Amino acid sequence: MKKRVGLIGTGWYGKTDLLRLIQVAPVEVVSLCDVDQIMLQEAGELTASRQLSKKVPRLYRDYREMLKERDLDLVLIGTPDHWHALSMIEAVKAGADVYVQKPTGVDVVESAAMVAAARKYGRVVQVGTQRRSTPHLVEAMNEIVKTGKLGKVAHVDMFCYYHMRSTRRDADAVAPAHFDYEMWTGPAPLRPYNPIVHPRSWRAFMEYGNGIVGDMCVHMFDMVRWMLDLGWPSSISSAGGIFMDPGSRANITDSQTATFAYPELNVVWTHRAWGAAADAKYPWGAVIYGEKGTLKLSVNSYDFIPLQGESRHRDCVMELDQYPEDREEKDLERNVAPAVRGHLKDLLRNIASRGQPVADIEQGHISSASCILANLAMKCGRTLRYDPAAGPAGQIKDDPEANALLARPYRAPWEHPDPAAV
Repeated sequence: MKKRVGLIGTGWYGKTDLLRLIQVAPVEVVSLCDVDQIMLQEAGELTASRQLSKKVPRLYRDYREMLKERDLDLVLIGTPDHWHALSMIEAVKAGADVYVQKPTGVDVVESAAMVAAARKYGRVVQVGTQRRSTPHLVEAMNEIVKTGKLGKVAHVDMFCYYHMRSTRRDADAVAPAHFDYEMWTGPAPLRPYNPIVHPRSWRAFMEYGNGIVGDMCVHMFDMVRWMLDLGWPSSISSAGGIFMDPGSRANITDSQTATFAYPELNVVWTHRAWGAAADAKYPWGAVIYGEKGTLKLSVNSYDFIPLQGESRHRDCVMELDQYPEDREEKDLERNVAPAVRGHLKDLLRNIASRGQPVADIEQGHISSASCILANLAMKCGRTLRYDPAAGPAGQIKDDPEANALLARPYRAPWEHPDPAAV
């Protein structure tokens, strides 16, 4: 029997995930939801053209109305970050399994509530940290890391040198009639509407996400944790700011470093949205330094450089012959499509077995919350030591000021989720 699927958030990655799902499973997409009516209509037509039934899904403006039907087996969530928690929690309450984009939440408490909800309602939840399903990275983990070719690892560098921070200076304006800005803002602070925020450039504002750390570091940090079998860091510190472009409307950092400390190694993140990459072949990625060699990793390739013996290089394989529709799909990251397909296949296997997928919600929570804590460490100007076992949402040790930042205020009438009462 075909799984009945719904998508909340029909923008860039919502469609990327949904169309990859259609490629790998005989699903019926029955519901789509978005606050942008033009985007929603276009997604409905595109979905109909790609699914076997050729039916246009039901279209909703409010995800609560979509979930009220309680007829969905699987819900995909591709909204901006500030909507992940509430929509995911309501989806599992409605009896659906979920694929939710990273990061899990915008604050630590709502992220913890997502884990609590998945467990309470017995749902399978996969987070969109698809490096865990990237074929060449799976190979690197299995054939380089797990076989001991690196030896003891004592340091990891992670980085992003993409010029991805918006430099626009648009004036505030009136939201277009087809875009429900009030609903789009939801629990976040209500800023005057600015054309930068929609579509996609909402990432330029901390009100809706966690900057480049929450957007790009979470992928690499999650990959490193997975490869090296790391849990929560023992401490987190960070420093940075807006050093190069103070005149733009964006309020996320253009330069930042964060250290995730473990007992036997440090995992260090750096981003700067200016200048050239330290290695032109690796503008976004990670380098694992071992006593026997060095492993460079990115979405496009990996390179293993041993101290002795031959180096190994692998590139990603895009699978364009197997999935020719990828060639023409608007905005698709073709090099990432195989990873998304693999991630969705892993989710479907675990839905069938009721097991935990490779990027289970708890793993997504650890990676996401650690990145959120890095931003809090920068804001507080000191190292934070987070204890995940201290209460339903954990606590930062001996730091009442930082603990007060673990949950940010929600805008009325939206209510912040509580891990103890989801």
